[in-house]
Amino acid sequence: MSSLLKITPNLWFDHQAEEAAAFYTSIFKNSTIKRTTRYGKAGFNKHGKTAGTVMSVEFSIEGQTLIALNGGPRFKFNESVSFIVNCDSQDEINYYWSRLSEDTDPDAQKCGWIKDKYGLSWQIVPAVLHDMIRDPDSIKTQNVINELFKMSKIDIATLKEAYDSAV
Repeated sequence: MSSLLKITPNLWFDHQAEEAAAFYTSIFKNSTIKRTTRYGKAGFNKHGKTAGTVMSVEFSIEGQTLIALNGGPRFKFNESVSFIVNCDSQDEINYYWSRLSEDTDPDAQKCGWIKDKYGLSWQIVPAVLHDMIRDPDSIKTQNVINELFKMSKIDIATLKEAYDSAV
């Protein structure tokens, strides 16, 4: 019987799949590299990769299995797909923010979003934000959203202050 998940995100890299998988698994505590596959001679006319080079890396972060594929320079990441990292504390936000924003453009950081050094987008979000923006009190919600749009890295205390200031 196969142990494949029904749905597995596949991340397309030019040639950095192994490096990226190692980077991501170094950041998240509950992570592991599961398997690395390599290109063979078959299909060279399609993939153009030297036999023995890394084709894909299967890895897991926080229970989510992903595949990193060295597919060449044809496709690039964009913000239409991002990974949300729900954080329980400001320390956790600070940790993920600093690690995922290593060697990145600060101008690509807005409202809790980071584009990492590979171009993949991440949302570093306090778990409490979800409750705040779902509150039926529209004044509280608007206060939080107004503060959120001013931020790069999210500051929980500022959001809570905005939320609690609604009368």
